[in-house]
Amino acid sequence: MKRKGDKVDGWVILDKPVGLGSTPAVGKVRRLFGAQKAGHGGTLDPLASGVLPIALGEATKTVPFVMDGRKEYRFTLRFGEARSTEDLEGEVTATSDVRPADQAIRAVLPRFVGTIQQMPPAFSALKIDGKRAYDLARAGEAVDLKPRPVSIERLELMGRPDAGHADFVVSCGKGTYIRSLGRDLALALGTVGHLSFLRRTAAGPFREEAAISLSKLEALGHIPALLGALAPVETALDDIPALALTEAQADRLRQGQPVLLTRDVPPSGALLRAEAGSKLVALVRSDGVALKPVRVFNL
Repeated sequence: MKRKGDKVDGWVILDKPVGLGSTPAVGKVRRLFGAQKAGHGGTLDPLASGVLPIALGEATKTVPFVMDGRKEYRFTLRFGEARSTEDLEGEVTATSDVRPADQAIRAVLPRFVGTIQQMPPAFSALKIDGKRAYDLARAGEAVDLKPRPVSIERLELMGRPDAGHADFVVSCGKGTYIRSLGRDLALALGTVGHLSFLRRTAAGPFREEAAISLSKLEALGHIPALLGALAPVETALDDIPALALTEAQADRLRQGQPVLLTRDVPPSGALLRAEAGSKLVALVRSDGVALKPVRVFNL
């Protein structure tokens, strides 16, 4: 049975607006392009804005590499009010009159850099016994989540709009919840808090400078104008070394067969981007003798 939609392959670096969920955002972009397949490179909360990489067609095969990439955010922490969702959406659950000084904030930041244990928010997309945590939380059921190790590379205080707010930038790894980070920062400072602003500025190789708004995509109208907003499939694989192959070798990979190399064999276990005539063919892994296809692209 023929799949509904057109063959459109590439990445849309969407500048997601506040108020739109990640899944509805993917649906809107997929419909605009008339694409057969679509997915995203990492959930962004409805109340967050910024970089939501959306994969169309063959780019969906590269989604895990964006998911595993570093993320960067700007966020504002509001002191004095804890909320059920750790952001503006939830109900106030605790209050405090403590408003920490800049020096106190800077003194606790090193505790949150490196590999740390983090308790995810109850209102999160994590699954507990097959059910989403946020569905259980909204139903008033107890949400039993466990702390998880997350990696934070950089956390800096950027400014203080007033005594009740602090602006930060953070660079972190997969699975880090910025809402939880804000909550824990406030607690470490002897107060409570929640995020009043959150914006993702980078996800893997995709940065906000290259992002396009939904309204601009809609203004472009239809193919072919929209195709100018597509980044190539291989953009998500920028960190993976490329290896040039002959067309005959590329055909073997396309058929799911290994390619034997007689010289310059990459070390066993190495992941490579196989290309023929500058066209992406497959992701391959070396076993020290041959290249075996991991993901084959139909481009």
